[in-house]
Amino acid sequence: MGAMVLTLWLYRNRWRGAWLAIWLGVLAVPGAEPPAPLFRDFMGLNGHTVLFRPKLYQPIASRVRDYHPAEWDLGGQSDFATPFPMAKNGVDWNQVYGSWRRAGWRIDVSVMFESIPRANWRNLEADPRAYAERFARSLGPSSTNALVESVEIGNEPGKFSDADYRRLFEHMARGFKAGDPRLRVATCALVAGQSHEYAKSVDCVAGLEAHYDILNLHTYAQLEGWPTWRRSFPEDPRLKDYLADIRRLCEWRAAHAPDKEVWITEFGYDSATRPPDPKGDFKAWVGVTDEQQAQWNVRSWLVFATLPVQRAYLYFFNDDDTPQLHGAAGLTRNYLPKPAFYAAAHLRRALGNYRFARVLVDQPGDAMLCEFQHGEDAQRRVWVAWSPTGAGRMAPLVLPPHQETIERAERMPLRGEEPETVALDPEVRAVPITESPLYLFLKAK
Repeated sequence: MGAMVLTLWLYRNRWRGAWLAIWLGVLAVPGAEPPAPLFRDFMGLNGHTVLFRPKLYQPIASRVRDYHPAEWDLGGQSDFATPFPMAKNGVDWNQVYGSWRRAGWRIDVSVMFESIPRANWRNLEADPRAYAERFARSLGPSSTNALVESVEIGNEPGKFSDADYRRLFEHMARGFKAGDPRLRVATCALVAGQSHEYAKSVDCVAGLEAHYDILNLHTYAQLEGWPTWRRSFPEDPRLKDYLADIRRLCEWRAAHAPDKEVWITEFGYDSATRPPDPKGDFKAWVGVTDEQQAQWNVRSWLVFATLPVQRAYLYFFNDDDTPQLHGAAGLTRNYLPKPAFYAAAHLRRALGNYRFARVLVDQPGDAMLCEFQHGEDAQRRVWVAWSPTGAGRMAPLVLPPHQETIERAERMPLRGEEPETVALDPEVRAVPITESPLYLFLKAK
């Protein structure tokens, strides 16, 4: 009977039925990719405890990631019985995370155990497990206030050996799941290769798939290292690791942990108005312009969406205009919106109810065109087009054949909340693309 009803529904709702059939098919194939998330669930923002202003950043996302120092909870004493929701240093997590939840945010927490030096962890198995279980019982999704949806075991714990990280990871993960089985567990920043200062090798968690849900990585478009720390546009073929690290982790996941999600929990660009201190450690640092930060943040989100990734958190929410690495990455400068704020808010407004469908044009150095499908209305699509370059280029893009009507066209805003409206002829066959993405809203005739 159930099958007959479903068949009738599919027939009467051909468009929606097609999507449901695809969705059911994905679920039926072991190891197959989950459906692409709606863009409103894909976009995330990195915050930081008491400094984050939840209402100010509501236009950007509904998912926020917090850097949560374990030292605040334990005071450097690894076997301390933290009376959650109160941290040992007096911070009330009910108040902090509760204010975020009341503003509509869904919370991921990076539990930075590495804020306590390795030598101060008295028992690397019992202490992390006990701490995690108390954390989960008080703050997890099954708790009274349901504050935290997911936790990462470490941020960038490079000072811990691989062996020590694996021991702590396994027992902390067991503690989180014992405290609240609904709490999703993620790794620290990983790399599909050898561990380094900012990421642990996937080998550290291999074979522990029963204890975690999410593989996590950080990626930055670093064209040069010290002393310039120069970054480039996301599609730059000279970047060796920016997109390649994501693809390598996704490939490892497909081979070894096919039921896990991949999250990007850090990416972004620094733009400052002040020059670096000519006598300081960052005297040779090279940032990007405010316009480039806005363009390259948004284009990174768009390119990430074409990969088998379920979420991407931008670093960072605010900065104080410090001209150095990670010192000017905010969407706001001293809590005043930068162009990147308006561009990210527009991205969410434009694509929040859509999910990535396919790449229509991928011509390096010339043009990118991606299609996004409405989550509920199969007659609506958005095409997003841009010049995948870093030199302020403008060029025409011939659109693929289509039967839909282009209802409107908007270009990413840089100076305010309202996008630039682009006038197009109803029979348009080519559109002007720049490094600021152009959004074409299509509806079936």
